[in-house]
Amino acid sequence: MSAGLIYALAGVLLFVMGAAGVVMLDHLLRKILAFNLLGSGAFLVLVGLAQRAGGVDPVPQAMVLTGIVVSVAATALALALARRLHRAE
Repeated sequence: MSAGLIYALAGVLLFVMGAAGVVMLDHLLRKILAFNLLGSGAFLVLVGLAQRAGGVDPVPQAMVLTGIVVSVAATALALALARRLHRAE
């Protein structure tokens, strides 16, 4: 079992835990955190599958870096909207 496969399996586990959290949790902040866990699992799967015997494929690595930046911005927006929703109640 290679290191890339272990990373990919751990990513699948994180993805499943995040998806279950998004579906099953009622609290908005916990849903946002579960969605971040889901995204981190997807990033870990991409990193794990990008490793090959001869080296690392740089395209999925660049996609993961771009995805991390986008997920940080989306999380900030979601938290700002959740704060505004909490104030409105």
